[in-house]
Amino acid sequence: MPRIITLYVRWVDRFNRVVGRITMFLIFAMIGVLLYASVARTAFNSPLIWSIEVSQFMMAAYYMLGGAYAMQMGAHVRMDLFYSGWSDRTRAIVDALTVVLLLVFLGALLAGGISSTEYALRYGEKSYTSWAPPLAPIKSIMTFGVLLMLLQSVAILFKDIARARGIPLEDGETRQ
Repeated sequence: MPRIITLYVRWVDRFNRVVGRITMFLIFAMIGVLLYASVARTAFNSPLIWSIEVSQFMMAAYYMLGGAYAMQMGAHVRMDLFYSGWSDRTRAIVDALTVVLLLVFLGALLAGGISSTEYALRYGEKSYTSWAPPLAPIKSIMTFGVLLMLLQSVAILFKDIARARGIPLEDGETRQ
């Protein structure tokens, strides 16, 4: 594979690995918010109007920013009816074809995310809850997560093409 493709794959893999591992710690922040809300409601009879929405935003950031890392690690669910019986080359070809379909989907999702984020920024869009937080920050994070998944999908496509050609492009800690 050309050097530029190898560099791209390594850069995207490393970047998504760092983002994914940092994102893993959001679970503790979510636990903290929900624990605080539970204690405030039960011990002090003071329910919080913002706690559920903040935890929902954190969860959205958690799975959107962690999606590219999960994709890189091969952690997404795969139907294995025929797949395990195929040769490595056949699996690589089928993977490359499905990644192309994924790229189309993620491209449409990215376009919608950019449009929605732009709208939220331009008009100061807020949630329709009593707390009414601005939606631009979470929409920006989600759009960035889709972009990371798109970049990772292109890297996986390059890896699959290289694997189909018999020259693996793996760099250690990547997809199984």
